[in-house]
Amino acid sequence: MGEENPQEGLSSRIARLVHTHFDALPARSKPIVRDDGTREWIPMAGMVVVRGENTTEEELTCVAVTSGAKCLAASQLPNCKGLVLHDWHAEVLALRAFNYWVLSEVRGLLLGEDVAATTQSSSPSPSRFIRRRSPQQQQHPDQPPFELHPDLKVYMCCTCAPCGDASMELTMAAQEDPTPWHIYYTPTKPPPANLLDGRGHFSKLGIVRRKPARADADSTKSKSCSDKLALRQVSSLLSPETALLVRVTASAYLAGVMLPETEISGVGCERAFGREGRMKGLVGRYLSPSLSSSSGDEKEEEEEEGDASGYRFHPFEILPIPSAVADSLWQYGKPRDSPQTASTSTTKYKPGTISAVWVAAPSVGADQLVVLGPVSGAKQLPRLAGSRTGLYESIIGGVKQGSKASAPVVRGASALSRARMWGTFREIVLDLQKNQDRQDGRVKHEGGLSRLDDERLRQIVEAATYVDFKRAIVTSTRPGQARARALREAKTVLVPWVPNAGDGDWGLDVLVDANPKKRKR
Repeated sequence: MGEENPQEGLSSRIARLVHTHFDALPARSKPIVRDDGTREWIPMAGMVVVRGENTTEEELTCVAVTSGAKCLAASQLPNCKGLVLHDWHAEVLALRAFNYWVLSEVRGLLLGEDVAATTQSSSPSPSRFIRRRSPQQQQHPDQPPFELHPDLKVYMCCTCAPCGDASMELTMAAQEDPTPWHIYYTPTKPPPANLLDGRGHFSKLGIVRRKPARADADSTKSKSCSDKLALRQVSSLLSPETALLVRVTASAYLAGVMLPETEISGVGCERAFGREGRMKGLVGRYLSPSLSSSSGDEKEEEEEEGDASGYRFHPFEILPIPSAVADSLWQYGKPRDSPQTASTSTTKYKPGTISAVWVAAPSVGADQLVVLGPVSGAKQLPRLAGSRTGLYESIIGGVKQGSKASAPVVRGASALSRARMWGTFREIVLDLQKNQDRQDGRVKHEGGLSRLDDERLRQIVEAATYVDFKRAIVTSTRPGQARARALREAKTVLVPWVPNAGDGDWGLDVLVDANPKKRKR
């Protein structure tokens, strides 16, 4: 199972590749049948990079595989200190994992350059996916020095429809009574302000929803996967900090989302993501150049490049995975029986508590990264379906298995958590500075690193708190300002978008382990 057939459609080949990687994960990362016979189910998502036209097996690269179906209540956020994931639905983990992979690819490229400079090699080993921008393309100090190769396309493959607006028709069809649910609130559980429940209110479509949860559970303010994917049709796949290093180009947007045929509501997907749906007001608009120059020179330059750069609405394709293929690949899905069949079934199903995170190692510099330690997990799981591992984790309750979200510590923090991702970004900035110092007095990669404003980046990453860090990205850099302006435009059609605030009053000192375990020699 998992062998690619070049005659199959792209969606089937990508699905087989992603499922092959998940199947190779250890059993501890997968759903189980509990002692009482309850069968666990879990959504899974994968990120695949495709190079060139007329794709063949060699041009498809799986860079991340994730699974998950839960998120934190808003009341728990103040205790997280950046060490606990807020949302570990499979699609959201996949988006964070993609950024982790991009940052690892950038760091691998920098390490390759460092080795080349140290050994006086003619040129460093190139990355298969990231390239350094030319001196002519960097006219200002805070321009991102890297970009994804322009012949790349990024796809997401999912085992079920994303929660929220895109799946409302499927949710309604699964009910014996499709009447909008009546939601009961109490003095201790008031209705969330301006944020509708995840599955209820069937009569209201095209709106932003929170993640679904049991009626008796604490409210969450994590937006649905439909809404988060829709926002990234504007903001790109790149996070705010990643976009300081990697320019937002057409390759940084999702080209398509693969779903099993039975998990696609054409009406729901068009409404949630399409040109004629809720995003219609953004179609054809130039939302923000990637530099936001007040003089307009950079905007004119980017407009000449067409869709190659800057922020626009980039609708992705919804590509069906044939039912026969999807059913043969995935054994951990939630049963989607008819209401009548579901009411008579004796088998109990519940969402799994364990989430998996796997990220591919960078295509260059992986050996040095493993030695240095930032690419954790590689020694435990060196290869997965032929792919070298850069990160492997099992997550329970937003932290690594064996840790407690109620008392978070750095050892239990996922590499995809806020604090650890900030720390990874800081490591890259330090690498940039090291390479800059090494190049002083030399003519090497002319106009590249020398045009990067290292001092400004250092000030950003050394911010006192996470809130200050994110604010500095917007206020101190033109890429950050451009992204913020594009997001404001997107949120004029994605309503009501209520911030999920409460976990930002902490600094990088949370990454200092107060009680390090003794290592065995």
